[in-house]
Amino acid sequence: MMLSVFRIITTWYRPLLVALFNPSIPFHLRWRTLLLQPITLLTYSINALPYFFSRPFTVEYLPIFPSHAIRAIVFKHPGTGKGRSLRPLHVEIHGGSFIGGLAESNARFDERLAKETGAVVVSITYRFAPEHTFPCAIDDVDAAIKWIQEHAESRWGADATLMTVSGFSCGGNLAMAATQQRNCQAPARTSFKAAVTFYGALDLRLEPGKKPKPANYPKSDPLQFLLPLFDAYAQPARAKHMDDPRLNPVLARTETLPERVLLVVAAIDILYAEQMAFKERINKEAKRDVVETFVAQDGFHGYLEVPDAILKKEVKDEAFTRAVEFLKRTYSLHGWDWA
Repeated sequence: MMLSVFRIITTWYRPLLVALFNPSIPFHLRWRTLLLQPITLLTYSINALPYFFSRPFTVEYLPIFPSHAIRAIVFKHPGTGKGRSLRPLHVEIHGGSFIGGLAESNARFDERLAKETGAVVVSITYRFAPEHTFPCAIDDVDAAIKWIQEHAESRWGADATLMTVSGFSCGGNLAMAATQQRNCQAPARTSFKAAVTFYGALDLRLEPGKKPKPANYPKSDPLQFLLPLFDAYAQPARAKHMDDPRLNPVLARTETLPERVLLVVAAIDILYAEQMAFKERINKEAKRDVVETFVAQDGFHGYLEVPDAILKKEVKDEAFTRAVEFLKRTYSLHGWDWA
């Protein structure tokens, strides 16, 4: 009981605790982290409270590191598949600008993917900036994926040789960066068979304020004061790791990527240009359509995660349907069909 209370406090009130009790963080980031606290409570409430009484998932703490466990939520829909004895395995990585977020953030997509494909979906979290900068988040994700691959069959009846990955926003960065592990690349049996990103931040060589803005991008941004905090993960490592695809997966070599990639792109987003450039380069080098895109012309960054009262569910379901069908097709190509 005490451990659960401690975890809730240190998760939901992390910005406040970091701002007040972590003097190693520069002051220009600490005061911004303090102002992040009410935003964190609001977004966490939106993501977590719908599952307070009834959950379509189980919560697990994966014992990956001696110093800390990684929190995960696991979706496994009842049913029977055909063609393979084990279910496909999918790892989901939430967004949050590297400074926060919950595994529940994308539970709607995760639940639908598990229900419509039969895959075991494991949504993981990781350490956050500003106290944990690059490569802490990707190190956590890499270690979590390796651990999941090793334990998927015995723990969940899932097949690490039919594995896919996805991520939202900075989670898209981490999902694509995770492809740089040898155990996630062909010819390894545990190579990712597909990856999906939702408005993924693929290129961190430029700080957020210097990224190109689409013509229809809003003239003002109420969260502009948080831009230095959004850059806290990459900024300390940027100069030294400018050519590192674990920080900037836009630079990943074609042969290191999964055989199929889908980018869900919001057209009203400073990340639009880098995603489209990535698609163009990879497909040109591969001489085939490795990377597909679904472009939401009226979509803005994070639009899939806002409440239905603000944006109609049907608008978000278009992107989710495209992603689920893409992954379902991937599983079918490898011999799995969901009854």
